[in-house]
Amino acid sequence: MEIYVGNLPWSVRDQELAEAFGPYGSVEKASVITYRDSGRSKGFGFVTMNNDEEANKAIEAMDGHEMEGRPLRVNEARPKEDSPSQGSDW
Repeated sequence: MEIYVGNLPWSVRDQELAEAFGPYGSVEKASVITYRDSGRSKGFGFVTMNNDEEANKAIEAMDGHEMEGRPLRVNEARPKEDSPSQGSDW
């Protein structure tokens, strides 16, 4: 299951995100999303856990959990929606 983690402190990196979710089960991958040009965090990330039961426990435990004074928003990630086309249909 892929988990969305929002309202992350700017200083959090992939390893710290993985460590925060580790107590709830096996973390396959943790990624903090950053701006390409600056490398600065966008304030959200994703955690992938293979076991749905562990992932649901992590979501329940981590939603609202404070990390460096910021309450996290944690839920199951939704599929990325296709962005509207940039061109005209005419």
